[in-house]
Amino acid sequence: MMPPKGREHCQGLPPDILSDLHDNVIDVILMCLPCKDAVRTSVLSRKWKYHWCRLAKWKFDESLWNTQKDKLYPTVKFRKTVYQLLTHHEGPITKFKLDITYLKECPKIDNFLYFLSRKDIQHLVLHLPQKKDELYKLPSSIFICSQLRHLNIHYCSIHHHPSACEGFDRLVSLELCRVMISSELLGHLISHCPLLEKLVLKIAKTLNVTEINAPMLRSFEFTGSVSSIRLKNVPLLAKVSLICENSSMEAEKFDYAKFFLSCSALEHLFLNFRYSQFFADEAPTRLPFYLNRVKHLHLSHVELKESYTCSCALCLIRSFPHLEYLKIEVFNTRLVYNEADSGIQESLDLERFSDVTFNHLREVEIISFRGTTLEMQLIKILLAKSPVLVKMYIDPAILIDTGSEILAELVNFQRASPEAEIDVEYYGKLELNRVETNVDGVV
Repeated sequence: MMPPKGREHCQGLPPDILSDLHDNVIDVILMCLPCKDAVRTSVLSRKWKYHWCRLAKWKFDESLWNTQKDKLYPTVKFRKTVYQLLTHHEGPITKFKLDITYLKECPKIDNFLYFLSRKDIQHLVLHLPQKKDELYKLPSSIFICSQLRHLNIHYCSIHHHPSACEGFDRLVSLELCRVMISSELLGHLISHCPLLEKLVLKIAKTLNVTEINAPMLRSFEFTGSVSSIRLKNVPLLAKVSLICENSSMEAEKFDYAKFFLSCSALEHLFLNFRYSQFFADEAPTRLPFYLNRVKHLHLSHVELKESYTCSCALCLIRSFPHLEYLKIEVFNTRLVYNEADSGIQESLDLERFSDVTFNHLREVEIISFRGTTLEMQLIKILLAKSPVLVKMYIDPAILIDTGSEILAELVNFQRASPEAEIDVEYYGKLELNRVETNVDGVV
C-alpha cells in the first residue's frame, strides 16, 4: 500500500510537535533567523506566537528593505519595524546590531537608542550610512547605557561636552570608525572606561593630540594621523597596529621612539610605513631602549630603495632582541629601477651587524620579493645572525627571469642555524629545479 501524500501525510504527524520543543531550542532557532523571519514564526503555533518577543539578540540590516525604492526611503519601514519591537518585546536585549551602511538616508534612531538603554544592552553595533556631507549625530542617550561591554560605531558624529559623558564602567571593547569626535571628548571617553581592553580607532579627520589613558588596554589599532595619538598610561598594552593615512610628513610633530617608551608590555607590532616619517631627525641605529617582550613584528610598505625607510626598519629590528617572527612587505614604486645608492648598501653590510644576534628569531616572511641587491643583503644578514631560525618564506612579487641564479646565491649564504630552510613561492619563469630543491620550492 502506498504511503499517504500531501496534506493527509501531514495530518498523521503529532498535532503540536512544534509546541513540544524546549524554550532554549526555540531561542536557538530564532537567533539563527533574520529578524523578519523570526517575527514570522509567530504563526507556527500558539507557543511560538510571542516567543520572538523575548529574544535577547537582534540584528537589523538591509534585508528589511527589499527594493531600491525602499533603500531610498527607509524611514517608514524602519519605524514600523522598530515600533513592533518596542510594543511587543519583553525582557532584556543584550546584543543589538544595526547595519544600514548602504542606505541612502539614515532613519531617526534617537528614541530607539533610548529604548535600548533601558533594556540592559551589553553589545551594541551601529553601522550607519556612509554620507560624507552629513553624518548622523549620535544622541546623548548612548552614554546612559550603563551595562555596555562592547561598543562598535561606524559613520556618525559625536558632539557633546565631555561633562555629558560619564563613560562606561563595564566597557571592554570600543571601535570608532570614520567618526567625527573632538580630541577632548575622545580622550575623556577612553579615560572613563576603566575596564577597556581593546580599542580600535579609524579617524579620518586630523585630531589634536589625544592621550590614551587606559590601564587595562591590551590591544590598540589606529588608522589616521598617528601624530595625534599619545600613549600615556597603557602598562598592559601587548598588541599595537598603526596605519598612517596622512600623506604629509609628520617628523616635526612626532617621534616613534617616544611613542613606544610607554609600551613595556608590547608583544605584537604592526607598522605601515606608507606616508610615515618615524623619527624627528635621522633614524638611529636602534631605539634608546629595548622592548624585550616584542615577539611578532610586521612591517608593511617598506621601501628598501629609500635610505630613510630602510634605516627605520633596521632600527626597529635591532631594538627587539626577543623577536621570534618577522614579516616584511616590500614596497616598490616601480617595476624596474636602478639599484640603490652606495649609502643604503653600506647600511646593510654584514659587518655593520657584528654586535647584533637575533637569538630568538624562528620565522621570517618577505613578501613582494624582487631579488634586488638590497633584498638579498637583508636576507643574508637574517640568515647569518639567526641561530634558531627554522623557516624563511619568500613570496616573489613578479616573474623573475633570473630566479635560478637568485636561488643559487641564497643556497650559498651562510646560515647560523643548521635547521633553517628557505621556502620560495614560485611560478612561471621562476624555475627552481635548476638548483637542488624539492617540488615545493624548499631549498
